Amino acid sequence: MTTTLKSRLQGDLTAAIKARDELRSSTLRLTITAITKEEVAGESARELSDAEVEKIVAREAKKRREAAEAFEKGGRAAQAEREKAEGEVLAEYLPKPLTDDELNALVAEAVREAAAGGAEGPRAMGAVMKIVNPKIAGRAEGGRVAAAVKRQLAGG
Repeated sequence: MTTTLKSRLQGDLTAAIKARDELRSSTLRLTITAITKEEVAGESARELSDAEVEKIVAREAKKRREAAEAFEKGGRAAQAEREKAEGEVLAEYLPKPLTDDELNALVAEAVREAAAGGAEGPRAMGAVMKIVNPKIAGRAEGGRVAAAVKRQLAGG
């Protein structure tokens, strides 16, 4: 039994190959390979849950973003564009990212929760992150979340 997200990726790969969409097919092929590697890593092969598959897709998308930035800094615009395009393909399989307002609302709620548990001020960072991370679940990058938490704990 395959996970629904993994089977969707595989179905889309087949469609992309038939449509001769090189960008989409190579991006999906690399991502499915990363998923398969994860499935056979460890003691025994296993099926990954949709949440686990989503984490791999998010990790692959992040790699593309970072590579695009590196290529831009290196003056290699064509490669940067390719990495960005691959990242956009992968973004279709991820939950919609949180807006700044949505992120700030979730962080504010987590800060209140942590304060109710006795954690306040800058030292509450860990407690707040522990509360907020499961609620965000891949819809915002860690650095962005940490920055929002720091801002709110500092009273901003």
